[in-house]
Amino acid sequence: MIKVAQLGAGRMGAIHARNAAANPRLDLVALVDPRPEVAGPLAQALGARLASFDAVLADPDIKGIIVASSTDAHLDNALDALRAGKRVFCEKPLDLDLARLLTASGELEKAEGKLFVAFNRRFDPHYQALKAKIDSGQIGEVESLHIVNHDPATPPPAFIPTSGGLFKDFTIHDFDLASWLMGERPIEVFAWASCLIDPEIGRLGDVDTAKVVLTTATGRLCMISNSRRSGYGYDQRIEAFGAKGAARVDNLTNTAVSVWSEAGAQADRFPFAFIDRYAGAYAAEMDHFADILEGKAAPETGFAASVAALELAEAAACSAATGAPVRL
Repeated sequence: MIKVAQLGAGRMGAIHARNAAANPRLDLVALVDPRPEVAGPLAQALGARLASFDAVLADPDIKGIIVASSTDAHLDNALDALRAGKRVFCEKPLDLDLARLLTASGELEKAEGKLFVAFNRRFDPHYQALKAKIDSGQIGEVESLHIVNHDPATPPPAFIPTSGGLFKDFTIHDFDLASWLMGERPIEVFAWASCLIDPEIGRLGDVDTAKVVLTTATGRLCMISNSRRSGYGYDQRIEAFGAKGAARVDNLTNTAVSVWSEAGAQADRFPFAFIDRYAGAYAAEMDHFADILEGKAAPETGFAASVAALELAEAAACSAATGAPVRL
């Protein structure tokens, strides 16, 4: 088993730590967090010790570090771990500021193969199957893509000021998926955004509803629909339209049972949150990190994917603010 340590014991940290501890190829030996009252119970439950970041970096037996600290610390933490010779799993985004991220480009480009930035949706088995159908040519050349990404309910107001905004916190998943599924980088972004759900989000300087159109160099189009509140559960759908047909991923339900009666057909509920809908994807990306540590795979996403998604997020914010398309 390969010894790893983790920074952060918050909501995402708890997900990653449990997946690391459950992975038969990884040994989660240490947890780093400035809040022992939060990290202590999690570490005890998983058989890990509490440690300082300096101690983890200095330990030659620890080969990998999982960065699930606060978002504003991701880049610095990842760089420190890479400088110490560790391989790094970093929760997305790598940073919230494109200019700051690019200042570290020389060092991060040299770390290719050692840095995995976890865009978890690429590891969802349903999206992987959709990607395989597209790549096989079964629906012909992809001409357009529709991505629906709607949360079931708004986050607490305290989350908004540190989130980076809707496009960097939320739509960033869709930007990465669009490039991956179309096999081509968008070169133009046109975004519309409003605050329609919670006035407090608007007061804090963010939006809660958006539509984004991406255009590639060959003219392929992607429409992204975002909302912080659906009212009916976690809405996650993708449709790909090609020259020979279409392929789609519909919403999953908690069970596959449906009831038919005079009132019509009734199906089970959708998963309520990302933790449930993408549980398998989170476990799969940790398994991918084990492959990286064992030298069996190169990181699926790293610095380049982080830059590409953040560039689109900043362009979308600019477009929404100015009412004009932004060409990259």
